[in-house]
Amino acid sequence: MELTAIEGRVLACLIEKEATVPDSYPLTLNSLRLACNQTSNRNPIVAYDDRAVEDTLLALKSKGLVRFVHAGAGARTTRYGHKADERWRLDPLEQAALAVLLLRGPQTTAEVRTRAERLCPNETGDAEAALDTLAARTPNPFAVRLARVPGERETRWAQVLAEGGPVVEGGTVPTDGPVEPGDVPTTWALDPEAASSDVDGLATRVAAVEDRLDALDGDTAATSVDVVDGGERDRPPPADAAGLAAIEGRLAAIEAQLARIESVLGDLL
Repeated sequence: MELTAIEGRVLACLIEKEATVPDSYPLTLNSLRLACNQTSNRNPIVAYDDRAVEDTLLALKSKGLVRFVHAGAGARTTRYGHKADERWRLDPLEQAALAVLLLRGPQTTAEVRTRAERLCPNETGDAEAALDTLAARTPNPFAVRLARVPGERETRWAQVLAEGGPVVEGGTVPTDGPVEPGDVPTTWALDPEAASSDVDGLATRVAAVEDRLDALDGDTAATSVDVVDGGERDRPPPADAAGLAAIEGRLAAIEAQLARIESVLGDLL
């Protein structure tokens, strides 16, 4: 995990309050502590004191995730803002989806969509695409799709950025409702069907790109020489050379992602 549980809570609260109370953002230490400890829209419910929050802010600042706005003329206290979008290059919907998962625990795609779009109502992107992007981050994902719980119609998503999130191996998924900090499970389940589908889809894409590369290589070989006065001379490189290099780069990235997914799937099966 990249963050501790309290670092995840503090960071997510800063992201949330930037969207919901922009007039009060950046937040004072007292406002941030109250945001962390509020009993609505939080799972689990916590009771951090000022010292714990202040120490966490220093740790997040050292990681490039928080900025301090020091008191100046007309200001009485230091305020705090986040830099998650800059540090991790997140778009507004990805950032909102991550904050929702950090604050409220595992949720369905529909739940994440509704809650994330409240934080960025002017965005036109899709929450499910944002979740997929968080799950595809390398070298470590920020979110993961969990296995469907018997009796539930939809799979859930969970954050894997901060401690308290799931370990990707066999286990169970928590149900909705208040959860005490000590009751949060540390091992939940990845959906093998979803992982298998990702592998199949990537394999198809790799095959298609390889076919295109073969076709371009054939065109290059067929047009690389010309006959002039009974002799041969080299012809200029085909116009597709730049495109070929770009495709080779994309192929390498796809194959790397395929290998990662196959590794996870192999551990599950």
